Amino acid sequence: MPLSAERKEEYFSNLKQLLTDYSKCFVVEVDNVGSHQLQLTRKALRGKAEVLMGKNTMMRKCIREFAEENEGNPIAQLEEVCRGNVGFVFTNGDLGDIRETLESNVRPAPARVGGIAPSDVMILKGPTGCDPGQTNFFQTLQISTKISRGQIEMTNDTHLITAGDKVTASQAAILQKLGIEPFTYGLNLKSVYDNGSLFDAKVLDITDDVLAAKFSSALSMVASMSLALGYPTQASVPHSIANAFKAVLAITLGCDNYTFDKADVYAAYLADPSKFAAASGGGGGGGAEEAAAEEEEEEEEEQEAPAVDMFGGDDAGGDY
Repeated sequence: MPLSAERKEEYFSNLKQLLTDYSKCFVVEVDNVGSHQLQLTRKALRGKAEVLMGKNTMMRKCIREFAEENEGNPIAQLEEVCRGNVGFVFTNGDLGDIRETLESNVRPAPARVGGIAPSDVMILKGPTGCDPGQTNFFQTLQISTKISRGQIEMTNDTHLITAGDKVTASQAAILQKLGIEPFTYGLNLKSVYDNGSLFDAKVLDITDDVLAAKFSSALSMVASMSLALGYPTQASVPHSIANAFKAVLAITLGCDNYTFDKADVYAAYLADPSKFAAASGGGGGGGAEEAAAEEEEEEEEEQEAPAVDMFGGDDAGGDY
C-alpha cells in the first residue's frame, strides 16, 4: 500500500533532519532481517545511533533534494548506494562501537529453498539420528553413509553448500532433518559515510596496530634501499651512524696508541670478558659458589664432631 502524501512529507522531513544532525552513517543491507530483530537492534543502539529504513526511490529523491538545497554538500554520494534492500544507521559516535553493536545482533536461520547462501555449509561426519529408511536423502546428495546402531551415520565430512550458490530443495530438506540452522542474519555493513568520505566497510578492519605494522615495514624497506644506494634519508641516517661507529671502533681497537672514551669499555671487555660476566651475575653462578661454600662449612663441622663410643664408653674404657 503506497504511503499517503502526509506520511511521505513526514518521512522526507525526518531523513533531511538526520542528514543535518549526523556526520556519519552506515549503509546496511537488511536481507532476511525480520521486524522483531530490527526492533532489538534499534533498542541496542538507543542513545547512540538512529536506524532509518525506506524505499530506495524515496531515499534517493530525499537525498537529491537535500543536496540541491545545500549546494556543495558531499552527502549526494549516498544517492548511489541506495540499491537493493538497504537502510541507514546514523551516528556521531565511534564507528567501531556502532559496528560491534550491529554485528552482535544476529540470529541463526535455516536454509531456505532458492535462497542465496551467505557462507559455506559443512556437515560433520557422525550419527545423524535418521532411521535407515531415509537413506535416499543422503544418496541424492552423494553423501557416503553407513547403518550403525539402527540409524544412519555419515562416514565423511561433507561440503554441502558453497557461498553464493542457491539452496536446492534437497539441501534444505537434509539440513532441516538434521536440525541444522547454518546461516546467521543481521544488518550487514555495506558502506560507511564519514564527514564527506564514502568508503567500504572493510576499511574499519584496519586498526592502529595494523597501520603501525605497515608503517614499520615500509620504513625498513626505505632504510634498506637508502643504504644499498648510498643515498642518505631520515630512515637510513641512524643505521649509517651506527655503521660508521662500528668502523671507527674496529680501527681504534686495532691501534696500540690511540683510543677514545666510548671505545674503552669495548677494549676492556676484549681484554678480560670474565669481569663483565661477574658483573652481570653469570646466570646464578654466584649462588652456586655460595652453595659450595656452605657445603664446605658443613663438612668441616662434621669432621670436628667428637667420636662417641657405641657402648657409651670413653677413652679410659668402660664397664665391659
